Amino acid sequence: MKRIITALALAGALAAGAEELDRPSGIQIGTRMTLNPYVSLSFTHDSNVDSVNKKNDGQSWTVSPGTSLTYKGGNWGLTGQLYYQYHAYSSGYSKQLNQSSWGESLTYNWSNAQGGGKGWQLMLTESYRFISQDDDAMSDGGRGIGRDRQQADVSGALERRFTDRFHGGVNASYYYLHYDNKVNSYAPLYGWTRWSVGGQVGYVVNKWSDLLLTGNYHGYTQDNDSNKYYEWDKVHNIKDRSKGWTVQGGFGTHATERITYRVLVGYSHYEYCNHSDNAPTYTISGNWKMTDNWNMMLMGSRYYSPSETARGSSALTDTVSWGLAHSMVRGKLTATFDLAYRRQEHPYNTYSDNDYRTDIGTARFGLNYTINRFVGVFGSLEYQKSWYSGQGGLTSQYDYDRWRATVGMRLTY
Repeated sequence: MKRIITALALAGALAAGAEELDRPSGIQIGTRMTLNPYVSLSFTHDSNVDSVNKKNDGQSWTVSPGTSLTYKGGNWGLTGQLYYQYHAYSSGYSKQLNQSSWGESLTYNWSNAQGGGKGWQLMLTESYRFISQDDDAMSDGGRGIGRDRQQADVSGALERRFTDRFHGGVNASYYYLHYDNKVNSYAPLYGWTRWSVGGQVGYVVNKWSDLLLTGNYHGYTQDNDSNKYYEWDKVHNIKDRSKGWTVQGGFGTHATERITYRVLVGYSHYEYCNHSDNAPTYTISGNWKMTDNWNMMLMGSRYYSPSETARGSSALTDTVSWGLAHSMVRGKLTATFDLAYRRQEHPYNTYSDNDYRTDIGTARFGLNYTINRFVGVFGSLEYQKSWYSGQGGLTSQYDYDRWRATVGMRLTY
């Protein structure tokens, strides 16, 4: 701890001189491309490294170099990121948890519409990440499951504004999730793949709101063949494929000059292992720029998927998150506070032991201070609570609480 405090103090002293240098931000490649390389160093104390009822605390160091990329064309643009992370643990966990993570992402945007008028818009995205088990699972898409895993995603959306009021579009995506299972050491987790095709139509009611209708059809394949029960499941005809559809309607765009939102409610149908289930679903997102220094956001969703913790089971997941950000000291200091909640139920189970519910809540407070364009320091405090209920004998082991404190610095060119 003394070492990182000394390093932060030294960085601040060096930054005072660096701020006087009038250099452009990033590395310019030609006239259109900019690279912004960085390296982040941090120290974390974790009260419950294993995320179980019997707590063992530990400390870890993380170093993360990376770079962002922007390319500006005429009516198109490209943004991307490439990063690497190494996590070094102490207190007896170094052989088990010292891990590397890495990833990349690219987003392509094209439009021939001017000022929101009639025309076409196209967006293509792709990403790949190898994520070590000690990464913040709740921040990583709300999964709440810590295990070495791979995630990949490819998606595209094409939209056309036909008139001043009417617009529509189509979309497609493919998602891949795979867990690193060592079944001789611990219980397996079950990744899955998903493909989806769908569309959206909208009608501009007034200058603030659009009336929206969305729908999609999707299919899943659960990763059952990576565990020791695979042959038993084959004999008993436990299927690994599922499919379903979702239709939602609602409003979006602007409530006022400072509030943007999207509220959709509807219905989902899901088929798994010769069983079908139906439930109301929703997609909610909103952002409120309350003042020049205060900003608030809200997100929520409900969706079906194969279970990641129970073989031969479907899952119905609810997630909701709320955050608040405040900018101070002429924009150099930013404070954030956010809450996240995730509930997963199993509406269909091949085995009765898999009939349980998981609830995970997280609260987090963070500070980020920009010394200058090259150096920043940050800190965060996070608390997480997990509840298991139902069958499966998991309550005593996986009911837990956990807090983590992190301090670090980020160097950006």
